[in-house]
Amino acid sequence: MKRKVIAVLLTSMMTLGLVACGGGSSDGGSDANASDGGSEESSSSEDSGSSAASGDTIRLVNGKIEIDAQLKKLAEMYKEETGVTVEIESMGGGIDIQGTLKGYYQAGNMPDIFVNGGATDFANWEGMLEDMSGEAWASDTDAAYVDANGTIGFPYTVEAVGLAYNADILEKAGIDPATLTGPDAIKTAFETLDSKKADLGIDAVVGYCAEATNLYWSTGNHVFANYIDGGLDREDTTYIDMLNDGGKLDEARLTDFANFVGLLNQYSDPALLVSGTYDQQILNFASGKYAFVTQGSWIGATMTTADADAYAAAGNFKVGMIPYAFQDGMDTILTNSPSWWAVFSDGNKDAAKAFLQWCSESTAQQVLVEEAGFISPFKSCTYVASDPFAQTIIDYQTAGKTSAWHWLGMKEGLAQNFTGQVFNDYAAGRLDAAGFVKTMQQVVQACYAN
Repeated sequence: MKRKVIAVLLTSMMTLGLVACGGGSSDGGSDANASDGGSEESSSSEDSGSSAASGDTIRLVNGKIEIDAQLKKLAEMYKEETGVTVEIESMGGGIDIQGTLKGYYQAGNMPDIFVNGGATDFANWEGMLEDMSGEAWASDTDAAYVDANGTIGFPYTVEAVGLAYNADILEKAGIDPATLTGPDAIKTAFETLDSKKADLGIDAVVGYCAEATNLYWSTGNHVFANYIDGGLDREDTTYIDMLNDGGKLDEARLTDFANFVGLLNQYSDPALLVSGTYDQQILNFASGKYAFVTQGSWIGATMTTADADAYAAAGNFKVGMIPYAFQDGMDTILTNSPSWWAVFSDGNKDAAKAFLQWCSESTAQQVLVEEAGFISPFKSCTYVASDPFAQTIIDYQTAGKTSAWHWLGMKEGLAQNFTGQVFNDYAAGRLDAAGFVKTMQQVVQACYAN
């Protein structure tokens, strides 16, 4: 298997000069969705060409340039505590991380720890990654990346997909979010909010955007993810297994889901629904113009930075999340790490695994949570990030009310080239609920047939 993967990597490197190679989760995960710019950026604590040749040096390739300083602080702390040098090489913006890693592999210059964004990325390194199932941290989280080869991805933060809400608006409207556990209850709440828009000072009940060119990832990945995983145990792969078996969909479940999406269409801001932008969607929610918004927990960072003035003017309101409860009794939000750190088996693997274990423990967690702003994926962590959604996610995790992100295992390009447009057509009124179901079945099968 390893020889086969090497051959694939060789072929990929031969074509890199002709065709830009996208990362493994180019249309999934918030890193790609709400990036902080398109310019190529890279930062290294040492010369990025140096390799981890000695037993007291390891190298980590990080995919979130915005936490470069915090990781370098951890490296300094770790060296002072253990004597081991950790070289941090951070990449962000427009850098093709997987393409760069393939180049490193060709040059015999692989890092000991490196980032992977999902199944496609991990498949590039089949048979080359350490199984970390036996590490202590692996039993302290539900967000590790696990496949047939074992636990091969270390989670460093958690993000959540749910129907985010403005708690102050719901309180003013007399709506208890804890009661919104089914489509009828949510419909009633939407009707109540819609009837009180003027009194509540909102433009619309929901900030939902189904624009297909730039926001396909929001509908085709994150909203559709609720059809795949909503209300299920984290280990339940029923609907992703069907999907990956030739594009099969459960018609009854998809119909219930379609009816729920119809509610989003009906009660969304019409100025946003079909042709809006991500920036408009988040700014309007931060400004208190919507009671709900169809984005994940990553918007908390935007609300407290780029949209901080608008958020402050709206009272820095409390937020929360309810499930996309398109069937009665659904009580989970979808949580996962947006990407993971993997350990290269032919590198300084023991030192790398020791560093990751340390990263899961109190000293490092305090820096990652309080300074990097991460929401910890580790159950033993007692620190809470200042992110507006941090406590909500922790509460759902503590209660065991989370489902997984199996949409990361969908066929590449499904959202961008197929399902995103179906959501757009439904929002634009070109399809009704039955048409949404029928068209979704057709396009998904067409994607998997290719």
